[in-house]
Amino acid sequence: QVQLVESGGGLVQAGGSLKLSCAASGLTFTEHVMGWFRQAPGKEREFVIGINWIGTNTGFADSMKGRFTISRDNAKNTVYLQMNSLKPEDTAVYYCAARKGIIAVTRTGEYDYWGQGTQVTVSS
Repeated sequence: QVQLVESGGGLVQAGGSLKLSCAASGLTFTEHVMGWFRQAPGKEREFVIGINWIGTNTGFADSMKGRFTISRDNAKNTVYLQMNSLKPEDTAVYYCAARKGIIAVTRTGEYDYWGQGTQVTVSS
């Protein structure tokens, strides 16, 4: 049984930082691309960034470039999302997702497994 468990969300002031973690189990971690998505209230879920097993990453809308960094620790079956200089518009539920392969595609339907999400709230 595949499980993806996110952690690290919370309430932070604008300009602050958070580091999200996603621990995976029940799958061969190095065979899967790991992706981060987010969904704000009333909006569709959007791709943030993905990373394959060798560390090649794909993604980032322009609004996130230079502020968010993705990494993974294959020994710990964990992927991370470091978020700096957070803005109120970054407020959303952040989801971790996994898909078998080497390309971090952006479409939600291409991912096989999802975590339950972790809330990130940025106050102004």
